[in-house]
Amino acid sequence: MLKEDDFLPYAQPLIGQEELEEVIETLKSGWLSRGPRCAEFEERFARFVGSRHAVAVNSCTAAMFLTLKALGIGSGDEVITTPLTFAATANVIIHTGARPVFADINPQTLNIDPAEIAKKISSRTRALMPVHYAGQACEMDGIQALARASGLKVLEDAAHALYTRYKGRMVGSIGDVTAFSFYVTKNLMTGEGGMLTTNDEELARKVRLLSLHGMDADAWKRYTAKGSWHYQVVLPGYKCNMTDMQAALGLKQLERLPSMQAVREAYAQSYDEGLKDLPGVTLPYVDTEGRHAWHLYVIQVNEKKAGMSRERFIDELKQRGIGTSVHFIPLHLHPYYQTAYGYQEGDFPVAEEAFRKLVSLPLYPKMTRQDVERVIHAVRDIVER
Repeated sequence: MLKEDDFLPYAQPLIGQEELEEVIETLKSGWLSRGPRCAEFEERFARFVGSRHAVAVNSCTAAMFLTLKALGIGSGDEVITTPLTFAATANVIIHTGARPVFADINPQTLNIDPAEIAKKISSRTRALMPVHYAGQACEMDGIQALARASGLKVLEDAAHALYTRYKGRMVGSIGDVTAFSFYVTKNLMTGEGGMLTTNDEELARKVRLLSLHGMDADAWKRYTAKGSWHYQVVLPGYKCNMTDMQAALGLKQLERLPSMQAVREAYAQSYDEGLKDLPGVTLPYVDTEGRHAWHLYVIQVNEKKAGMSRERFIDELKQRGIGTSVHFIPLHLHPYYQTAYGYQEGDFPVAEEAFRKLVSLPLYPKMTRQDVERVIHAVRDIVER
């Protein structure tokens, strides 16, 4: 029987001594909630992705929700997104009072298909929410063209896409607004946390207000020598701000991001080389005009060609001590969206067909070369046997 120490998790964070020291220094500073480290993290992050403004919040979910609220999207409106995403993408639309409208995906990239988006645009559509699946950029030229033609906003869900490039441009500097995730499994992690980037100064100002109870912009400074006890609530806001402890982690992770990404890319290349030409296994698509962030390494297991179901494949890997995941169960197959909006199986056949094959293999900088070879050997052995 496998020991717990022999199990290779699907994902783990990489935390070094520098992160530990930065968090300790932050604790000593007395700034535990939003403070100077958050401000520094915002500035450095905006510069990194090439955006004019960045707003640090407590999750990617919050970044998307606050953006929709700041844009005035609400009851009677529609927002178009992909069914192949995590629940948060649709839920933030619902929380504003608007309706999530799904458009099917491109079978090669697994990203939302601009041609399918075009079919779903109506007089009620207010925004498009593409999701850069696994770290591969969406076809942003087509999406942006649709948005311009219909006067729509583009909010990119880039939870998987920090470090992704689309035709030479960094994700975070393309659409009207971009939302990033710093959840514990992400390429840059702060445990929990997120960031919004935009070139729209007024939108950034409004999101910042909404993120901290609707208090005027420099309210956090009221506890400094230069601050004042006085503040004004100018909007009925929320409690979605990032803390300085999270930002301390983020600052050090941002410094290390290029080296961590180099490891992800090297391991992805090893997977490509080690798993190529394997019957019934389709490897991830990579657009050579951009850069994949390799948040996930997603293969597709074709039951007929591989000689086994996706479920059996996952179970065989688990028996060998290798963790996996599935990204994602399409949203229209979940009970809530079916009950609330009438979605049903068969509505988005491309997403459904992909879902039946998807398996996310372990891919993260804390892995060793031996871990990667172990996964390659196990996958090959299972399929070839």
